[in-house]
Amino acid sequence: MTSSLANWLLSTDPKQRLRIQRSLLAANVFLACCGLQAYAVWMGFMNAQDATWLSGAIVANCLLWYAVLRSGLNQRFADPALTLPQILAALTIIIGAYAVTGPVHGSTMMLLVLVLVFGVFNLQPRGARIAAGYTVVAMGVAQGLMMARDPVNYPFKLEIVHFLLTAAIVPTISSLAAQLSSLRARLQSQKDELGQALVRIQILATRDELTGLVNRRYMMDVLHQHRKRLERTGHHRFCLALIDLDHFKRVNDTHGHGVGDEVLRNFAVIAQKALRDTDVLARWGGEEFLMLLNDTTTEQANVGLERMRDMVAGAPMSASVPTLRATFSAGLTAYDCAEPLDACIERADRALYAAKAAGRNRTAVEQAPAPASTSTPADAAPQRQSDAASIL
Repeated sequence: MTSSLANWLLSTDPKQRLRIQRSLLAANVFLACCGLQAYAVWMGFMNAQDATWLSGAIVANCLLWYAVLRSGLNQRFADPALTLPQILAALTIIIGAYAVTGPVHGSTMMLLVLVLVFGVFNLQPRGARIAAGYTVVAMGVAQGLMMARDPVNYPFKLEIVHFLLTAAIVPTISSLAAQLSSLRARLQSQKDELGQALVRIQILATRDELTGLVNRRYMMDVLHQHRKRLERTGHHRFCLALIDLDHFKRVNDTHGHGVGDEVLRNFAVIAQKALRDTDVLARWGGEEFLMLLNDTTTEQANVGLERMRDMVAGAPMSASVPTLRATFSAGLTAYDCAEPLDACIERADRALYAAKAAGRNRTAVEQAPAPASTSTPADAAPQRQSDAASIL
């Protein structure tokens, strides 16, 4: 309930939420000043009518900025925090308070500095100069008017001191706020660049630069994860297919390595279109690719490979050599959770060589070896014979 109320009041957008919280933080200070005005009226330092108007202006200002921020209208502007407009509005109210608080008007000057401190979040150097210039000029005008209207509470000698302090301190604080804001912006920019660099490093560490497929190292991590899941659950069996583009060396020798790279890229694009979302294709090395086919048997996996074969055979592999086509040979096997991953990959490699030996452009399947039997040696003898690779 509390969380829902906070989301309703402050927004669920993290950036908007932070802007609203900062605005409400400043609003708390101003609302506390309303209480101090009541005390000033009670003590005779302020006129009740002036206090009423000033309190009304404070409340209206706080509600206005909350409404603008909460509605999202602020996001239309270059500075969604509306830092400078909020600062100028607050400075105007404070200078107004300076003019109506009589003998305690000097206490309002510290609020000028407090408001400018909020500029450290987003105030740009130009905005800082505007805020400082506005404060000094507006304060000078207010002091001049009050010296003429109420010289008892606003004596010339005292107001000169106040003005000189304002002229010295306010630009300094504004400048420091702008410098801190610029520093925060640079740090944020560096953080963003670092994040982008980490993403690029992650891509380089897990992706093949030429084809965009996952690389061999990352594929081994994926295989280990699938192996652990299979050992833990007993479900989600998978098959591996080792794929080799037929006569790829001939393509490089005839058309050059640029065309060869184009063939590899186009094969990767076409092959991924033939895959299911749960399957993974990796560049294994050179013109070899390793495919992980999830939750499938070798028969089902072979259907997918044949679908891929048809798509590859019918697609142009190079824009510079439009007639160039490609075929591939594949070695397919199912993973047995009782064996190391390397053994399964080696079996797929043997099946690949069998496919090449049988004439290429086909898939050979080598089944996982049958589990060891506890029967007598005579009964077990037939089981020790290795299964030949079957050509599909």
